[in-house]
Amino acid sequence: MQRVALIDYGSGNLRSAEKALVRVAQGQAEIVVTDDPEAIARADRVVLPGVGAFAACMSALEARRGVIAAITEAVQGRGAPFLGICVGMQLLATRGLEFGETTGLDWIGGDVKKLAPADPAIKVPHMGWNTLVGVTDHPLFAPLQSGEAVYFTHSFAIFPEDSADVSAYVEHGGRFPAAVARGNVAGVQFHPEKSQKPGLALLQRFLEWRP
Repeated sequence: MQRVALIDYGSGNLRSAEKALVRVAQGQAEIVVTDDPEAIARADRVVLPGVGAFAACMSALEARRGVIAAITEAVQGRGAPFLGICVGMQLLATRGLEFGETTGLDWIGGDVKKLAPADPAIKVPHMGWNTLVGVTDHPLFAPLQSGEAVYFTHSFAIFPEDSADVSAYVEHGGRFPAAVARGNVAGVQFHPEKSQKPGLALLQRFLEWRP
């Protein structure tokens, strides 16, 4: 049975992500909530959740000794599929520009910047259900379609240097990435664990994904 390491670094959506993954795994995968570097390095798949500020999440991840190195070994070294959720996706960027400049994992080149709608009537944070647009034919995102509604709650978004890394967009006072992917690394700005049927379908596909 494959093992999925759900990284425990104090993220607010850890337990809801765990429940959703256990639900879709249906006994075909073991979901392990862990900050143990050895367990992470051996994992078949890695999921990095995240809620809050980029700098705070990066600092919390760095505070778990050996965890970033273990994630890197599993994902970049062995090619284990990786999924980042919300800020867990943003941490893939080169840097986050929230409360100053914070270095990210730099697995997908680009910056995480605050949403800046041209229309002042459009509120930030971007919170609630919104529809995806421009969904690509990437195999991980096959369960999703343009026009599919998923759940967001954030004020910042990743803006990759290479548009080929973007697998779906969303519009909220402007268009910005809702999903990214490069090789065996992927991330979603929305919360699949809160997105009901389409979110669970995405998590199910992640457990089957063979990049």
